[in-house]
Amino acid sequence: MRLLTTADYRRMRWKNGLGWTTEIAVSPADAIADYDWRVSIAEIENDCAFSAFPGFDRTLLVLHGAGIELTFDQAPSVILHERDRPAQFAGEWQATCRLLNGPTRDFNVMTRRGIVSAELLHRPLVGAMWFHASAHSEWLIHMLAGSAKVAGLTKPLETGDSLWLSPHSGHRLLDGGGDLLVVKFTRITANAATDISSRGLSLHPHSRPSDSPEK
Repeated sequence: MRLLTTADYRRMRWKNGLGWTTEIAVSPADAIADYDWRVSIAEIENDCAFSAFPGFDRTLLVLHGAGIELTFDQAPSVILHERDRPAQFAGEWQATCRLLNGPTRDFNVMTRRGIVSAELLHRPLVGAMWFHASAHSEWLIHMLAGSAKVAGLTKPLETGDSLWLSPHSGHRLLDGGGDLLVVKFTRITANAATDISSRGLSLHPHSRPSDSPEK
């Protein structure tokens, strides 16, 4: 388990040089390109093409701004608004972004296909919420607004902070109030591998699966 603040994040250029991103966390730690998963916040100031990431699956949610239209070479275009449901697409697709009305900041999750899958959830925090990490699952929790005490940590999780629950973290309790983005990473077994490039564009519903964080 590790508490991450803005001092731990890394701001860098996009792979194609057309924008900026702030890397929140990556696994393994300090990996440059050969990672299993990566979470970042991208700044989109102009209409532009996205970088290509062959072999990765991507999940994107608009954090701030009027929204964007994503156009793909292998799927229909999609419009995403602020804090709307996230879109999931293959990293090797040619993706072009059009701003609807000014710059945006977007929450991005990338996972190596066949190794790790990710589920991104936008959840309010009202009181206590339990998370369980295991040998096959880990969590990245980003505090959009508010504050929460975390069992096992002396410092609270504040606005802009993130919490990484490693596979060895076990059950952890968050207690407070605010607005969370929660990413659940699951290690994929050989018989459960999926290929997003063949399934096509996916828009995540706002439903709560049975294995989501519990109040």
